[in-house]
Amino acid sequence: MTSFIMTPISSFNTIPMLDFHDLTTEKQRFLTQLREAIADVGFRLRQEYQFSGSPPQIELENSPHFVGYSAVGSETTAGAADQREQFEFVSSQDVLWKPGLPLYLRLTGPNQYPSSLPQATEVIEAYMQSMTDFASQFMKLVAEALGLPSATFLSFLSHRNRLKIVHYPAAKGEGISQGVGPHKDSSGWWTFLLQASSPEVKGLQVLNKNGEWIDVPNVPGSFVVNIGQAFEVVTHGACKATTHRVLGGPSERFSVPFFLGVRGDLTKQEALGSLAQHFPERSAESVEGATIDSAFLRGKYTTWGESELRTKVRSHRKAGRQFYSEVYERYVQDS
Repeated sequence: MTSFIMTPISSFNTIPMLDFHDLTTEKQRFLTQLREAIADVGFRLRQEYQFSGSPPQIELENSPHFVGYSAVGSETTAGAADQREQFEFVSSQDVLWKPGLPLYLRLTGPNQYPSSLPQATEVIEAYMQSMTDFASQFMKLVAEALGLPSATFLSFLSHRNRLKIVHYPAAKGEGISQGVGPHKDSSGWWTFLLQASSPEVKGLQVLNKNGEWIDVPNVPGSFVVNIGQAFEVVTHGACKATTHRVLGGPSERFSVPFFLGVRGDLTKQEALGSLAQHFPERSAESVEGATIDSAFLRGKYTTWGESELRTKVRSHRKAGRQFYSEVYERYVQDS
């Protein structure tokens, strides 16, 4: 395995666009563009999908798996309440946890589907399966773009992926609200986000390596693709997790993020050791994302699963206190 050293771009002012259809005619060009985009903070990938509507309410606080509906202001990011409401679903719904097993296995369990919309179950599960297949294949291209065998990253993936359907209400008056605060995704390996509002509705921003927030255009027929925390660890910081946020504005906004899951038993030691020969260790952290809460990145927890559970408990504190009282105070107070 040859050594690979990637020097991140010092700054950027626009988000690169990759056209998935180029694979059929110009694969090498696509892989080159993909490699350059991975060194940045994320990119948009053109692919067709449509979404409209919003299902009725089912409370996430009733679920130890953190699935279901959560109201505006009930989730916390970067220490502040997010001004968004959302449904959350998981792809694998088998109950795995029992006393004596790692607590993070309790994140897997049945979804809460709205009974008044019987077609929702079929639509959501079909979309998640399609995205799982697509994202897994896409990770093979990522590996090739980084000079690795195509199947390199598949061993890190989980049977449990997550999907959110998110609504950001319009901010009151002419003010700007925290739709969701600055963060690096901790629910997945990579994130594929559909911006489901009309093109003029903005709000999503990413942080460049100079610490500047850059607007992400809302382009119909495209996904915004973010790198997650675990991928940053595995690549020894060569591929930084995307720091991003959403600002609430004068118009309501809809989005549908799909989180390609990481297996819960992945340890920080395994993550760092698996590709150490290919990605030399990087000691310095850029300005971008330096203050973002990232428990797995900083090695506070042994496994990815516990780090993910910690994030869920901290984000949804009512459900966290109810179902995970044995770790609640430790997770919430851990900074």
